[in-house]
Amino acid sequence: MSSPAWHVFEAFVMLLLPLLMAGGLVLVERRLLGQLQDRYGPNRVGIVGEMQVLADALKLLGKEDWIPPFADKPVFVAAPAIILASVLASFVVVPLTGGFVVADLNVGLLFFLAMSSLGVYSVALAGWSSHSKYSLLGAVRAAGQMLGYEVFMGMSLLGVVMQAGSFNLTAIIYGQRHLWYVVPQFLGFVLFLVAGVAETRRTPFDLSEAESELVAGYHTEYSAMKFGAFYVGEYLGITLISALMTVLFFGGWRGAILPGWTWFLLKTSILIALIIVIRAALPRLRYDQLMALGWKIMLPLALLNLLVTAAVILAT
Repeated sequence: MSSPAWHVFEAFVMLLLPLLMAGGLVLVERRLLGQLQDRYGPNRVGIVGEMQVLADALKLLGKEDWIPPFADKPVFVAAPAIILASVLASFVVVPLTGGFVVADLNVGLLFFLAMSSLGVYSVALAGWSSHSKYSLLGAVRAAGQMLGYEVFMGMSLLGVVMQAGSFNLTAIIYGQRHLWYVVPQFLGFVLFLVAGVAETRRTPFDLSEAESELVAGYHTEYSAMKFGAFYVGEYLGITLISALMTVLFFGGWRGAILPGWTWFLLKTSILIALIIVIRAALPRLRYDQLMALGWKIMLPLALLNLLVTAAVILAT
């Protein structure tokens, strides 16, 4: 189908679905972390705590939307919107099923990398415009972290691109009709997973908002729904990274018996759960450890994976 109405419907679904998943993840993560850490998660609001997300949203809506008098107000207000816009824009190239993608770009993977890189501007501008030393330190950390991990994030995907022969995400999925790329590109998958967790600033890479050092980091001065936008942006980022791993390494919507969109959501949900388990299992790194891991270990491994993949393709 290629009618304008169908394209509008596709855009609506790919805008609404990530937002709904991000909202649900707030509850899922808190419940799952509770089980992993031998404690109760949310369990009072609703029958099993399912209304906790709504209660939190209403609480944020009821709080005063305060802007510090010393802040750069236009930039301060724009920063939370940038992270939402950059992540949601990335979803337009993600194919939910064979014929369901908003923009089936030939350079879809490059578009994702470009949009994901813009997210750091939100963090940097939030920290700078707050005119707070804690916020600024968090923003500087986030910028350094992005420089360290963005490089090998792109390099970790080149093996997949070389095997598929395309930057188009739909073509990459069709290239896995016989074998998921996670098998020949397992190292690339691990590297992309680590880079994705670092890009979303999740534990153990949440140095930009380390509460024991920086209060809350780059969003220390934010309140009400501006803080909520950063919160939702983090969960949108988790959903996006998991969806891309599904497309690039686990065959996307391809599967037996069940509809394609069911397979896509199931694989994405399992990968989201993996990222949550990583948060429960690993402690936060020191900043020097984080940078050393990126430049001294992950980057050489990404180069090795690229060279070995190229050698195998040339040999066959």
